[in-house]
Amino acid sequence: MNMILVIAAREFKTLFLSPLAWTILAILQFILAFLFLTQVESFTMLQPQLANMDNAPSLTDITVTPLFGNAGIILLLVTPLLTMRLICEERRNKTLTLLLSAPLSNAEIIIGKYLGSLGLLALIVMLITLMPLSLLIGGTLDFGKLFANVLALLLLVSAFASIGLFMSCVASNPTVAAMGAFGALFVLWILDWSAGLADKRSELFEYLSILRHFQSIQSGLINTADLSYFLLFISLFLLLCIRRLDKERLQK
Repeated sequence: MNMILVIAAREFKTLFLSPLAWTILAILQFILAFLFLTQVESFTMLQPQLANMDNAPSLTDITVTPLFGNAGIILLLVTPLLTMRLICEERRNKTLTLLLSAPLSNAEIIIGKYLGSLGLLALIVMLITLMPLSLLIGGTLDFGKLFANVLALLLLVSAFASIGLFMSCVASNPTVAAMGAFGALFVLWILDWSAGLADKRSELFEYLSILRHFQSIQSGLINTADLSYFLLFISLFLLLCIRRLDKERLQK
């Protein structure tokens, strides 16, 4: 466990040594702050009409849920860029051989690198959460729905990071890893759209669709089916990463 934390801390620090992480953080905050302020302005304009409606959408419904939904889409684009170098860079710099020859298990290497990248993504989620919390200065929030949105986004980026790490394990260079991760995540995001466009329902596609599970938790309906989906998804790709390193270690 100690070695996992050492690798995670090293990976987390390494991410901030390049301008990529700082650039992504700045751009993300700018875009999401703009979208958030747009939603707040919309709520302000609609407030007189909402006051006369029964069961009107709350401040949380109009500002928080769209914010985290937009964040999910943007992080789908960003996460492959943050994870593409995790293993590819080690392989390209000829340091992967040294890492595999160290007294570390493949599971420790993979989980450590995964937690390091996840630390940066968790920081991004925390910064996003500060935006709706600022509304407490002059308004009220539904903390139950806010928690559900934070949980949904954390699970989503955890799944994104796991598949990004896997692509970094199998790809020959970071660019291919990023493109592969984005392609896989995009397919999982729109998986059940084809059934909807054909006016048919596919239970398999609905279950495999990462978007459907994300939106289900976002709505406040936290159930074991959605939680199990994300846990199985993450575990599957981390296991595939470990198997890939097993194969690579045997070849050394």
